[in-house]
Amino acid sequence: MKFSISPIIFITALFVFQITQAQEDIKKEKFTSHNKGKFFFFWGGNRESFSKSDITFKGENYDFTLNNVAADDKPKGWHIDYVNPSRMTIPQTNFRMGYFISDKYNISIGVDHMKYVLRQNVAADFTGYYPNQGTFGETLPNNQVLLTEDFLTFEHTDGLNYIHTEFSRMDDFSNVLKIKNTDKIQINLTEGIGAGIMLPKTNTKLIGKERHDNFHISGFGISAKVGINITFFKYFFIQSELKAGFINMNNIRTTNDVNDKAQQNILFLQRIIAFGGIFKI
Repeated sequence: MKFSISPIIFITALFVFQITQAQEDIKKEKFTSHNKGKFFFFWGGNRESFSKSDITFKGENYDFTLNNVAADDKPKGWHIDYVNPSRMTIPQTNFRMGYFISDKYNISIGVDHMKYVLRQNVAADFTGYYPNQGTFGETLPNNQVLLTEDFLTFEHTDGLNYIHTEFSRMDDFSNVLKIKNTDKIQINLTEGIGAGIMLPKTNTKLIGKERHDNFHISGFGISAKVGINITFFKYFFIQSELKAGFINMNNIRTTNDVNDKAQQNILFLQRIIAFGGIFKI
């Protein structure tokens, strides 16, 4: 019986190629995150920084603007309130839940509960008019006012609440860090963009008027983020994020009079640490 050398060589080469390809696929499989179809959630805390902004206050007998005023967040620090169900909204917090539409991409909804406190007892540039000017201990020369508590307190401390949707990407780079067993620990880079509404509960004391103290849709926000995700045993993770954004609020309720409104634009930067889980139903 005679055999043709060429077909034998061809079949052998094909067989070797298939084995080599299978080995390469196994290597890739080892460092590939199979996230498609999984749900995730996280809960954490944040610190914020805000840009200076102009704030305009308008009502039936007043219309004035404070220019280039500064504000701070109101941190709670490491505290039991973060996990106390009856007090979880008191600190600055972040909640998010989402779904992986592919191994790398996910969509989510969440609430960033930030806090914004206008700095008190500092001078601010001023334009406009209001009643009883000079009776709140606020008058300064050179078109400035002193932000006394009698004149104005302005806080989004029951929540500068950013309720938004995010579209994000996650990339596993454990192999770059020479992590071989990703069943135990996996390092991911995540980045995303978001947009949503602002639902603050604004605490304002404005030229002696009674404050409005209810949640109110006041505008919109957009944001972008980048972060590191460390997943343990495929189900639990710690995630740290930097999130920057722009807030436009042109309909802030300040007093019980529906004619009284404020408006401002703010840039913000959040530093977030959150703990969560990922699972498939």
